Amino acid sequence: MRKVLVFGNSASGKSTLAIALCEREALAHLDLDTLAWLPTMPPSRKPLMDSQKQISKFIESNHGWVIEGCYSDLLEVAIPESNEIIFMNLPVDTCIANAKNRPWEPHKYVSKHAQDVNLSRLLDWIALYPKRTDTFSMVAHNELYVKYQGKKSMYTSNNRRLTVK
Repeated sequence: MRKVLVFGNSASGKSTLAIALCEREALAHLDLDTLAWLPTMPPSRKPLMDSQKQISKFIESNHGWVIEGCYSDLLEVAIPESNEIIFMNLPVDTCIANAKNRPWEPHKYVSKHAQDVNLSRLLDWIALYPKRTDTFSMVAHNELYVKYQGKKSMYTSNNRRLTVK
């Protein structure tokens, strides 16, 4: 059974790919955005241990799965249980275009308007991806990719068919 981690910059296509894999192969899906944050304004991260426990519970409860997100610190929890990784390493300009064209994400925002209010902040965040050195950065994602010993793929375009063998 496949146990896949999908990671990359915001708006790189992680969710689109993860959902397609889950639907095609009847895999469980975990979007790390749903467990990484406290319900506060401004947003703040949950304690790492709390998120790690939720990830471990998800893994224990499912035979096959796709976990997706930009949190290398959380992805590290699932790496020993995974048998495949996919790095969505798209150009920043592509991610910015994807973010501008993103449909409403009701699991993240109460309305399309609320999502749009956050858009300029998200675009700034996306643009800094190659320059940051935090857990959400290209540096952290590249490190995960390089050190992974199992099956791995890197997507550099959304034009590539979203089927993975």
